[in-house]
Amino acid sequence: MLKSDSSAARSQIIFAFLCVYIFWSATYAAARIGVQWVPAPLLAGMRLVIGGSLMLAFCAVRGKRIFGTAREMKRLLLLGALLLFGGNVGLVWAEFYLPSGFAALLIAVVPIYVALVEWILPSGERLRLRGHIGLALGFTGLGILVWPSVRSGLHGNTLQIVAIGVLLLGAFSWTCGSVLARRSHLSLHPLVCAGWEMIVASVCNLTLGTYLHEWSRAHWNRASIAAVGYLIFFGSLAGFSAYIWLIAHVPVAKVATYAYVNPIVAVMIGVVFLGERLHFNEYFGMGITLFAVFLVTSSSMHSGRSAAEIECSPVAAEV
Repeated sequence: MLKSDSSAARSQIIFAFLCVYIFWSATYAAARIGVQWVPAPLLAGMRLVIGGSLMLAFCAVRGKRIFGTAREMKRLLLLGALLLFGGNVGLVWAEFYLPSGFAALLIAVVPIYVALVEWILPSGERLRLRGHIGLALGFTGLGILVWPSVRSGLHGNTLQIVAIGVLLLGAFSWTCGSVLARRSHLSLHPLVCAGWEMIVASVCNLTLGTYLHEWSRAHWNRASIAAVGYLIFFGSLAGFSAYIWLIAHVPVAKVATYAYVNPIVAVMIGVVFLGERLHFNEYFGMGITLFAVFLVTSSSMHSGRSAAEIECSPVAAEV
């Protein structure tokens, strides 16, 4: 009986990791397809309003407390704006001009951003030597990764440079939200928090899309509907639920492996299904960047905590 229970637990863990590794990795390709037909604010907004509503409804059915204190609801409003509005709409917009795998590689710098922000903050966590080496390698790899696109932009394709800048700004917005979430100590369940953050971000996205008169440019066809459906059910609901479950059942350092596994899987999906190709320099930069992410997330802090705990703690502290 014990052996059977152990096998079932291993199967659940493997399945949850596959959800995080594959479902989340494929969201970049889905966004790349969807943004060809639907402007970024509307694509992100529709995905988030439906996903957030379903997540809150699911939590309500399961008996979770939906509303927090006034302070907690205000904090969720700010987190939704930083994480899923600032951090998401820029990524979706940039994917109109950048390959999905390349975008995933740029987003891989988030753990490096988090470690850097923690290092700068007066009360932040300080990395040890291994982490500092990872920071240096990370920005070196990032420079190598973006250089072919920058060089192409300097010869006429300036929108690629703009897209890279917007995506990196979005990644920094996500970083600020992650650091703030770690310090928020919310009493609501992580899935409830995620649901409200999605709702807040959807309002921001749809308001922006309406202000920019984007509705007339949206084309809802089989491809765009499929892309939104994938982002809702596999990206937001299944992927995030699997991540929350893993945080509660598996050491955080193992869960944090998604930070350098997902970009590789996203590149493979882009190559196989979208016919994307990277330059040799970009593959070289990818290797350096992902090795740097590994060094940072596996590094220990002066406080004794691992950097992986810092990266995953916005939800780990609330489970």
